[in-house]
Amino acid sequence: MPHETKIVSGVEVVPLCDAVGPMGTHIRKPLPEMFPGGTFEEGEEWILHFHCYLLRAAGRTILVDTGIGGTGSPAASWAPVPGRLPEELSAVGVAPEDVDLVVLTHLHSDHASGCVGGDGPAFPNARHAVQRADLDWARGPMFDQVVAPLRDSLQILDGTTELLPGITAVHTPGHTPGHQTVEVGDLALSGDVVLHPVQLRDPSITYVYDDDPELAARSRMALLERVAVLATGHFPEPFTPTSAR
Repeated sequence: MPHETKIVSGVEVVPLCDAVGPMGTHIRKPLPEMFPGGTFEEGEEWILHFHCYLLRAAGRTILVDTGIGGTGSPAASWAPVPGRLPEELSAVGVAPEDVDLVVLTHLHSDHASGCVGGDGPAFPNARHAVQRADLDWARGPMFDQVVAPLRDSLQILDGTTELLPGITAVHTPGHTPGHQTVEVGDLALSGDVVLHPVQLRDPSITYVYDDDPELAARSRMALLERVAVLATGHFPEPFTPTSAR
């Protein structure tokens, strides 16, 4: 676990690197097609870092996103499975049973597939906080393999919700209908609101796989105005000051 932790408003934020690699060939596109209007070096390749985050606060253990999952997960068709989240958690002294709350920024396979393992939830004592809009939107393998096994442990959110004192889930739709960030003081665990550094430099740049690109851009602009630091889902380094733009 090479990345250092941060303490923000009394909350310990621990980056966990689940995997590193490019997208699978059947969904990979040249970066100028992925992020229309962005400027890139000729032939530049996007190597994604798949980050999850552990929060420790007031005796509670919270996991934000669960990564790409195992070899049979819904992410297996395009992401470098299996993910290393179990090993990353073990390295910081956390067993699956220790996690009290899992917050899913959204129900894409690279952020939520690690919720399940074997015949049920990978974090058996945890509630799983998801926005209702994403639950209503999820289909196919993500619904069948991830949402359905979690049904008894779901904490369904309708918009911005304080999860614990000082830790708030903020509805930031656009990438998916129920995308949410987790905000602690002036830091946001930003999921896929900002996917690539080019969007930090120009927040109006959209992403080809956004569900609603214009809404995603508005969510991104608002997020960058209200927080000082992003804990990103896919940047090489987990913590990035918004002033970098």
